[in-house]
Amino acid sequence: MAESPFRKGIELCRRYHRDIIEPFMASRYPHLAYSSALLGPGSEVLGYDTEMSADHDWGPRVGLFVSESDRERIQPLRQALDRLAPQTFEGYAVEAGKTVATTVTAFLDDLLAVDSARLDPLDWLTIPSQSLLEITKGAVYRDDSGQLAAMRRRFRYYPHDIWLYMLAAGWQRIGQEEHLMLRSGYAGDELGSAVIASRLVRDVMNLCFLMEREYAPYPKWFGTAFGRLKSAAPLLPLLWSAQTATAWKEREQAFNDAYRILSGMHNQLGLTAPVPEAASAFYDRPFRVMDGSSVASLLIERIEDAGIQALARTRLIGSIDQISDNTDFRMMATRTQKDGRRDRSGLQHLYRGESSSEADEVN
Repeated sequence: MAESPFRKGIELCRRYHRDIIEPFMASRYPHLAYSSALLGPGSEVLGYDTEMSADHDWGPRVGLFVSESDRERIQPLRQALDRLAPQTFEGYAVEAGKTVATTVTAFLDDLLAVDSARLDPLDWLTIPSQSLLEITKGAVYRDDSGQLAAMRRRFRYYPHDIWLYMLAAGWQRIGQEEHLMLRSGYAGDELGSAVIASRLVRDVMNLCFLMEREYAPYPKWFGTAFGRLKSAAPLLPLLWSAQTATAWKEREQAFNDAYRILSGMHNQLGLTAPVPEAASAFYDRPFRVMDGSSVASLLIERIEDAGIQALARTRLIGSIDQISDNTDFRMMATRTQKDGRRDRSGLQHLYRGESSSEADEVN
């Protein structure tokens, strides 16, 4: 651990690029066009690292990207980088192998376990948003050919109809459970009501990420990233009230106030006809709800791609992050090589409505 004041990983790696990598490349590969960046996994890529982060998988490093036509240079470049690496940089240990050389195509294929040259809509739905952050966050220190800028533009956010599908799925989740929280509380099950409230709090937060067109990070930084959204200021106290309430009527009031903000955000997007900004009665029961399912129906109508609209009408299950919070499930299709491709294909069957054996017969 360095004795000097802690330096954020993005800045530390910027200095490592400037002081170590760039002079090396200028002397050994003066005519090689390349890009240098901090991308991939790690709290420092998201900008959330602290001194505690430095105890593992953190330190001076960059990723070097060469063009496809220079692929034959990658192996000798990797070997040279390993020999070059100092033991420490600005007081922090430098791990051999942490600075890697690759191509944009290989980086994307390894990270996403998908043929990045031929992404289809179902690929987008089966990629965890954390993986997309690992492409679009971080920092680029050099980009001779503009290849990283092009990659980051391409993955900046979901294609429009996929975005609409995910928004509809988010509203649908709220519509499916908002009345259940009230019914269980009314029946005297405050613990059950509180559990559903926690699920709804997360659904509201996820919907805010979608409406503000920001990728949500994995659970460790989910709340931190939410706190930086524009909608966080008015919503945080309401969601915290819903989360900590001990009586179902208190939860109902907190969510009704939150739904008023959510519906206003939806209306500002101008995607559908305006929706009511006040909660309404749920049949003849003493409950007031947002009726998220009605908002979902309006969004489905705005999807132009016939295949995605058909999917929304038959399987409005959302993206992999909306389907499950199980870490292994969400990450199984990001493993490299054969397993990742196979698992991603398996996930796509959830949307196609076919079993793996049926798909194999078709293919």
